[in-house]
Parts: sequence; C-alpha cells; structure tokens
Amino acid sequence: MKNVMWKGQLHGNIHLDTIADKKKLYGLGPVEYLAGEILIIDGKAYKSTVVSDTKMKVEETYDIKAPFFGYANIAKWREQTLPDSIQTMQQLERYLDKVTKTSPRPFMFKLSGTVAEATIHVVNLPKGSKVSSPDEAHQGQKNYGLKNKSSDIIGFFSTQHKAILTHHDTFLHMHLITDDRQQMGHLDQVLFKKGTVKLYLPAE
Repeated sequence: MKNVMWKGQLHGNIHLDTIADKKKLYGLGPVEYLAGEILIIDGKAYKSTVVSDTKMKVEETYDIKAPFFGYANIAKWREQTLPDSIQTMQQLERYLDKVTKTSPRPFMFKLSGTVAEATIHVVNLPKGSKVSSPDEAHQGQKNYGLKNKSSDIIGFFSTQHKAILTHHDTFLHMHLITDDRQQMGHLDQVLFKKGTVKLYLPAE
C-alpha cells in the first residue's frame, strides 16, 4: 500500500486468475491504477467500479489485476454472534485484538449481518494520474452511503502491516458487499445493527 500511495506504483503486481487454489478463497485490495475495488468471498471474485456519484457497477470476474492484494484460503470458520456492544469499526478493532491475543496473526475474518449505516468507497483515479501521496491516490474516489443493508464483510487484521495492507492508523482493512451483490467497496465507517451480526474467525 505504501508503494502505491507514496511511490505511485499503480500497476498490477498480481493477476487474480493466477491464484491457483480458488476453493474457500477470500481476499481484498484495489484494482490496478486505482480504478476500482476487489473482494473475493468464498471463492467468488467481485470487482466494483464507479459509474456516477450514486451508482456503481459490480461484476463477478477473476480477470483483474491489483497493485497489492491480501488473500487466504480458509477451509473452516469459527462462528460467534458479535456482542451488541460492538457497533463501530473502532470497537471491532479493539474486540478482535482482545479475543485473538493467543491466535495466529495476521488473519482474515468475515462478518455477516445487517449494517444500520455504512459508508463505503470505490477508488476511481483519473487515467494517467501520477500519485505521490494518499491524498492524490484518492482523487476521484466516490463514497456511497448504505442504510439497513444485509451485507457480508471480509476483513484483514494485523498489528504488523500498517501502511502495507492496512492504513497507517488502523489494524483493519475491510471490504463490504451487499447480499444482493449490487454494491461493494472499501469500508470506511459502519454502525452494526445490534443482534444481527455473526463474526467468523479462522478455525485453528
């Protein structure tokens, strides 16, 4: 991420179709040249691109390249109901840090349930743009608001990958996709609907 945001290395370093084992595959990252967002969930890959301020296009395809990408094959999950006290990203980060102290890190996780409110973004860098800072990397980015949407979230948690696979001020990097698979993007803010959200952590 640092190379993309600060050094302008926007080209694709990984072609998703070259990931041989797509069974139980999960992953997230941006499209090359910051032209969209990518999410892989349960072996299916989705790409979102900006259409307008209010509309995006989500398609299922593995024919995508990414400048950086985090992924894992997870055969089995441990499921739990997310406590009602965990409603925001900051609360989720602290909770995951607490409950995985003795687990292998970094790890990917999954959330399924209803978001009362959420903001997701899709990067949409104008063609030919040069990037040398995070602000420049987010030129053209579109933000989309969601309300009361049943959704799946794939996330990456690491205390060691700030500015590599997570932003510099968080242990989390999450992408959300709605159940109807019509909206998908990088999760910026969320308010989980109490009692509706299941958290899935990799089984040991």
